[in-house]
Amino acid sequence: MTALPRLARVLAAAACSTLLAAGLAGPAFAADQPGGTAQAAQPAHHDSPEYYVSLGDSLAAGYQPNVGHNTDVSYTDQLYAQLKKHDPDLVHIKLGCSGETTQTMINGGICSYPGATSQLDAAVKFLRAHRGHVSYVTLDIGANDVDGCLKSGSVDVTCALKGIATVAAQVPRITTALHRAGGSHPRYAAMNYYDPFLAVWLTGPAGQQAAKESAQLGVALNGAIELGLKAGRFRLADVSTAFSTQDFTDQATLPGVGQVPLNVARICTWTWMCTPYEDIHANPTGHAVIAGVFLDLFRHHRR
Repeated sequence: MTALPRLARVLAAAACSTLLAAGLAGPAFAADQPGGTAQAAQPAHHDSPEYYVSLGDSLAAGYQPNVGHNTDVSYTDQLYAQLKKHDPDLVHIKLGCSGETTQTMINGGICSYPGATSQLDAAVKFLRAHRGHVSYVTLDIGANDVDGCLKSGSVDVTCALKGIATVAAQVPRITTALHRAGGSHPRYAAMNYYDPFLAVWLTGPAGQQAAKESAQLGVALNGAIELGLKAGRFRLADVSTAFSTQDFTDQATLPGVGQVPLNVARICTWTWMCTPYEDIHANPTGHAVIAGVFLDLFRHHRR
């Protein structure tokens, strides 16, 4: 097993060094350049409703394992319902793509978007075409870059280093492109992640050690994400804290199991990990928690 302090230092150092090497934001991709074809082809609309644009992976898309496809229980849909109470004319542009990584968000390859090469390209074109009429932009990305790095009950450090380095390099490109396309009018926010692999705690001593290692992986991943958000002036929706991801100290009662750390109890209660599906996705209750984090952030963010 990898010693926890060493694991945290190695992963964090890799993320930070990669981000610095990339110059924080890195060069924007071609479609984001001023005067590009997307901007010329879609002039700004002047008399239009306000929009909420959501980007991300399967969390934004609302994937649920019990039905095997995307649904409308996602945090993006639940957040939209709350925002719409105060703006009945608000329109949700839902772009999330199950399986999306930071690289496929930029380059495409998983989901199709009419007139665009990727999810990011679709978002940039929409933001430009509706500049001044987009009120909210939300983002979640990066989890799929490290998915699979917990193998055989322990953290695969090589896998984790590669994934976090990719996140550190690509998230600034994504957030910077979105902010440049949307301008100063929208409220921009992106989430960090809970750790679904905390559920291995329930398998015994080896699983408990693996859960602690996984939590350290989460620290490094979320650190890379947060640095990338700053590059594009996105505010952080701290989902990790809402899920008490690092809290192994406080105890909670998990029905059918007994006393477990609070972070484990919340993963079992708010995701599908401790069900027969053994699936990493948030359930409807977990999505409501995530939506609440974004909503609180927007309520306290005044233009």
